[in-house]
Amino acid sequence: MVPTSPIIGTMLHAIGGVSASSCYVPFQKTKNWSWGTFWLVQGLFAWILMPILIGVITVPDFFFILKHAPSKPIWAAFLLGAAYGFGSMSFGVSIQYIGYSLTYTLAIGISAIVGTILPLMIFGGLVEYFTAPGGMVVLVGMIISILGVAGCGWAGFRREHEMTMAQGGLKRSNMLIGLILTIIAGVLSGVFNISLEFGQPIADMAAKHGAGHFEGNAKLIVSTAGCWVVNVIWFVVLGVRKKTLKEFTTKSGLKSSVITKNILWSALAGSLWFLQFFFYGLGHVNMGKFQFASWVLHMSMLIFFSYIIGVIMKEWKNVNRNTYILLVIALLVLVSSFCVIAYGSMQG
Repeated sequence: MVPTSPIIGTMLHAIGGVSASSCYVPFQKTKNWSWGTFWLVQGLFAWILMPILIGVITVPDFFFILKHAPSKPIWAAFLLGAAYGFGSMSFGVSIQYIGYSLTYTLAIGISAIVGTILPLMIFGGLVEYFTAPGGMVVLVGMIISILGVAGCGWAGFRREHEMTMAQGGLKRSNMLIGLILTIIAGVLSGVFNISLEFGQPIADMAAKHGAGHFEGNAKLIVSTAGCWVVNVIWFVVLGVRKKTLKEFTTKSGLKSSVITKNILWSALAGSLWFLQFFFYGLGHVNMGKFQFASWVLHMSMLIFFSYIIGVIMKEWKNVNRNTYILLVIALLVLVSSFCVIAYGSMQG
């Protein structure tokens, strides 16, 4: 059995959180590209090219494993990954209605709960895990984590409210639509973890072939491929309707050098998105007996570092002092939850 360390696992989840939190920053560097054009390129790298490249590098007999893996986990992981693809689209649209901070926090918060609890209900172990040594400590850590996420969400809501009020307010209908889309995005994001759990037999095959801690890279491509198929169909159709696909060529009026830079920035965004789950897989293996806590830990890391990056980029510069204090307290609560979950995992 490959040795594990919850401390190292928590640190790896943190690296994945930094990667995920910064993956949309490169979009700001693209020039005269629509969101759909950017999304097609980043999706190709995030969900196809990078998973294949890293899979080939880290998993012995990568293609052999995929070819001979049982069909049931392959199709289950693929279809659930496709469901996550719809969630990612809902996420993008909801930002336009209620803003990034509120959308991100609510979606990730819902995902943390759904992606942690449902796999335990589907595959069993809900009671056994929490009654085992260290189980109650992990449960307390998860509850603290959710409280921290809620605090960040409330701070994000206050920030968005202050900004929208300064711009004349937000329509109630827009808020309702945005919240509905955010709930859909959060639930389907949690489904991605269920997709990874259904793909575990593929990872087990990789482990037998000597993949070690990199076993998760064998199953990741199956889940992400489902996500990619849904997104590429949607955004290609959208690109045809809105005539934005020409942004890939000089017919759009863009210089070839600008297009090349846009592609590189989009590729970086997709690579950063993939790296979050590369490190998630490594962290997941290292959490030992309490691997199920990986999802809520990972989602909490996303929230934590996304707000840290927001502070660094001075997105919170002009908020009310009480709102800023609330954010700081919520971030400290999240940090304490990381420590508690790691400690409980070590006890187990």
